[in-house]
Amino acid sequence: MSFISPLFVWYFLPAVLLAVLVCPRSWRNGVIAAASLVFYATGAGPYVLLLLGCMLVNFLAGPLLEPNEWDMRQTRRRRILIGVVSFDVVMLVIWKYAGFATQQIAAIAHLFGGGFPVANLVLPIGISFFTFHHISYTVDIYRGERHALRNPVSFAAYIAMFPQLVAGPIVRYREIADQLPQQRLHRLDDIAAGFPRFALGLCKKTIIADTLSPMVEACFATPPSEMTFGTAWLGAVGYTLQLFFDFSGYSDMAIGLGRMFGFRLPENFARPYASVTITEFWRRWHMSLSRWFRDYVYIPLGGNRAGTGHTYRNLCIVFVLTGFWHGAQWTFLIWGLFHGAMLIIERAFGFDTTPSGTAARIARRALTLVLVVFGWVFFRSPDLGHALGMLGHMLLPDFSGLGDVVDTALTNQRLVVLLAALAIFVLPSHPVTGPLLESSRSKPATALRIGVMTVGLTYSAILVATGTFSPFLYYQF
Repeated sequence: MSFISPLFVWYFLPAVLLAVLVCPRSWRNGVIAAASLVFYATGAGPYVLLLLGCMLVNFLAGPLLEPNEWDMRQTRRRRILIGVVSFDVVMLVIWKYAGFATQQIAAIAHLFGGGFPVANLVLPIGISFFTFHHISYTVDIYRGERHALRNPVSFAAYIAMFPQLVAGPIVRYREIADQLPQQRLHRLDDIAAGFPRFALGLCKKTIIADTLSPMVEACFATPPSEMTFGTAWLGAVGYTLQLFFDFSGYSDMAIGLGRMFGFRLPENFARPYASVTITEFWRRWHMSLSRWFRDYVYIPLGGNRAGTGHTYRNLCIVFVLTGFWHGAQWTFLIWGLFHGAMLIIERAFGFDTTPSGTAARIARRALTLVLVVFGWVFFRSPDLGHALGMLGHMLLPDFSGLGDVVDTALTNQRLVVLLAALAIFVLPSHPVTGPLLESSRSKPATALRIGVMTVGLTYSAILVATGTFSPFLYYQF
């Protein structure tokens, strides 16, 4: 089930909202947990059992990880933490990376005239996200930052909460622990604030991202031997916009849904294409993932406290993991290493701060945007050869046009949407639209809210009814 399917929008969501509103306050977590498992099962089928098994292991480990005065050396708790985190990581590695690993072994074996079986496992939807939630839960308890949950319903509501289960935001346990008690307050004001945020995300996805999708697909489907300068840049810029409006649209919908059910989920985007440096970009793009890696990988490795060399090493580790977290392909690893290298270069040459002059800021913002676009070519391409071929055409201007297939895909409607979406490249870094729409009572915010809830929502509803939508891009991660 998807947020943009008629089944979800017209039946599932109203039914769950009604149940939460009419049931006793102590039942609300149970309703959300049960609805979330149904939501997951409709898309993942029998893999809901994998989710439940992982939830059981982490829930049982939680109370054993709490600090206590009798275990001063923390040896037992540390062993339990290592064991349960290893279990979570092994589950992720098996289901997400076994196929990739066995393909590489089979390729090496083939060079020596041998053979090796390749594992063909179906990737359980959302496994990257609920694995990170489990690790956050156990580590935060071990550190003494929050107490373990004794109520399995509250634990299920946190891990399986359907607004964030499949594609985030990644909610660290410390961020939501205080919101999980059964008696938390849930008001109609939460629905009134959350629904416009949900509608904004729906508009981003259906009106912009899905409109650009066929054009982007046509560009990236063009073989490098037939690609032109115009096709390469149209595809790269189009995907840069499509990915932002698709993923930030999903995040807006998730945050809005969470608010409608009484939860405050963390922000995930803050106008990342307005960044002046790659360092700033990672403070604005997929912020919940960046914070997760900072808190559970970068800082435990030593962060920037052990000298320049160790800082660069830690950045490389984080971005190798960031790349492979997105998928078991060499293109994702190269994308992660590319961003890690850019961060190291910025730190080494002092380019990680915002310049003071207006002209310098504009130039640095343009350079950062170009580098981000280059990185997305690796992220989207099916293999390294295709990515390098496309980048080669982007760097070598020609006057060959777009080609028949791409020219056909670039309809007048898509061209208008593309030009409108390009405005995101020149907008200022603040204010961020989502939080402004959700909480501000200013006149511009009110006007935006009215526009989204009338014209935008109506048009999106028509697109949903006609079935002209595609799966969210981050469902595959």
